[in-house]
Amino acid sequence: MKPRALVFDAYGTLFDVHSVVVRAGSTIPGDLHALSILWRRKQLEYTWLRSLMERYEDFWNVTEAALRSAVAQLKIEASERQLDGLMQAFLTPSAFPDVKPALDALKGVPLAILSNGSPRMLESMVGGSGLASSFAEVISVDRVKIYKPSPRVYALAPEVLNVPREDIFFVSSNSWDVAGARAFGFKVCWCNRSQGNMEHLGFSADVTVSHLGEIAGYL
Repeated sequence: MKPRALVFDAYGTLFDVHSVVVRAGSTIPGDLHALSILWRRKQLEYTWLRSLMERYEDFWNVTEAALRSAVAQLKIEASERQLDGLMQAFLTPSAFPDVKPALDALKGVPLAILSNGSPRMLESMVGGSGLASSFAEVISVDRVKIYKPSPRVYALAPEVLNVPREDIFFVSSNSWDVAGARAFGFKVCWCNRSQGNMEHLGFSADVTVSHLGEIAGYL
């Protein structure tokens, strides 16, 4: 049955988090690829740890803490101005090239974003990309003050969209997010951009694609 709504993860699915360091890190010494990878890993780890600790801070603060941790671990000499430049760039990461054509091909089905991002970050990112008109709703975890893969986060989509969970098709490039959404009860598409392996969490995607342009063929 055709879904009544498509809900997308943002970071890593629609927007390239590694474009931030490429664009804003040119003056910073050291291995920028390693910095970008570790920054993202710490960012996710801190969301999970804060959720378990029940000590929520919004994604902007988590992202800054993760950046400072990554820089310290890699022993990169970066000034406060350089760190601020990276943080400001994180407000507008680049959309992947396949995003706009894929969203255009999906017109006719309500589209939404469900993201760890804070409202300010999402507004800046989606608005700056020119994609805002594609989405009926942009939903932040800030409403429930816990991070994915908590079922409380996924429950926001049916609540806000007024669509039963079984009628929602969720799309993510993060396999842990795929598992969380599937466990909640969504039909799930894994956009496996990196040709990686699914996490062993007992749940797998209903559909796997290598780029977002393939999704329309499954609806």
